[in-house]
Parts: sequence; structure tokens; C-alpha cells
Amino acid sequence: MNNLVSIKGSKDGLRMNLDETAEWPAIMSALQVQLGQGGSFFAGARLIVDIGERLLNEQQLSEVLALMQQHGLQPDSLAATARESRNIARSAGLTARPATRRNTTVPTISGEYEAILLCRTVRSGQVIRHHGHITLVGDVNPGAELIAGGNVIVWGRLRGLVHAGALGDRSSLISALELQPTQLRIADLIARTPEGTSSRTPEIARVETDRIIVESWEGFRRS
Repeated sequence: MNNLVSIKGSKDGLRMNLDETAEWPAIMSALQVQLGQGGSFFAGARLIVDIGERLLNEQQLSEVLALMQQHGLQPDSLAATARESRNIARSAGLTARPATRRNTTVPTISGEYEAILLCRTVRSGQVIRHHGHITLVGDVNPGAELIAGGNVIVWGRLRGLVHAGALGDRSSLISALELQPTQLRIADLIARTPEGTSSRTPEIARVETDRIIVESWEGFRRS
């Protein structure tokens, strides 16, 4: 089901690709799962909805827009090959553009992330959100948030909320010189740092057998 919908970053922003040939109920079910995994990553985001060669009717468009609104997303535009689909989008008040897919296979998000490098302290109340990898040289204070579609690497103390793989990629990693987050998330999995624990050595968090584990960088490197 996961390959029916993909959301990834592009030079135009976030793009949501829907499979062109699958049955519509399966598309909507996969979309519900994908948006649910994204959680706070999608709050207030604008997406290009790319349906490729699929013919979309008014009811189907309404269902997609309602689900997006439920998860706090705004449609930027609709990309479609069929003129009929673009006309329906324009009738609903959306910008429409031709789709430019090279094939009918929905690409996965793995390995296609863009990265940002930040040199700063992220203070309480501040949120850093990026569809790709985040590398931060500095500290993340309690009450601050880092949310990434890919990996999160912090060259400093990470004591706020961190969410890697926010678009659903469980292979994403979280690493910090001092990893003490108030909440740690990878894709749809959540873990909390036990109270009273502290490590002064670099650590890395990853998913293993449907749960998040944290290990020293030296242990990870040897594995």
C-alpha cells in the first residue's frame, strides 16, 4: 500500500504523487496512512498534488482536499496530464498545471532528500522543519523541535523534541553528541528518554524490529 502515495521535496516544494492506476479506495487508504505518519511535519504545509495520467472527478478531488485539510495541509496546485482533471481542479479554485512524470511508477522518498546545515541554538518555542535531512551545529533546548523528512544530526546537545523520517521513512537516523530529547520519534514510532539518564558520549537512534533503539556511536559503527 505504501507505494501508492509518496510525498517528497522538490525544487517546487513538497509534492504528493498518487499512483495513476490503483483503485481509488486503495489510494485514499494509503493517503490516510501517509498523512497520519507525517503528523506535525505537515502542519501548515502546502503541497503540489500530482495525479499523473489519472482521471480525477469532482467527488474524488473533494475527498483528497478534505483529507488534506483534516491533517492541516493546503493544496498548492494540482498537476495532471489529462485536461479534464485540470479543468475540475480549476473549477474548485485550484491552480492546475500539466504533470511531467517520466513513468507510471510512484518513486519512494528514500535517497532523494535534500539537506540543510544550520549553525545556531534552537531555543524553546522554536521549530525547525525540513522535508530532507537536518544537520545542526549547536544545541536544541527543551521546548524546541526538530522535524525532518530524513535524518537528524546534531553536533551539540539535543534536549527538545526530535522527529526524523517524518514522511514515514523508518530507515532514518537521529544522532547527537548528547542525546537527551524530551521526545524522540522516527517515522510513526515514539520513544522517550528515561528520566535520570545522561550520556556524555555521542549516540545514535534508529529503528530495529519495530522499535526505536539508542546506542553509542562506537557501537553503531562496529555493527
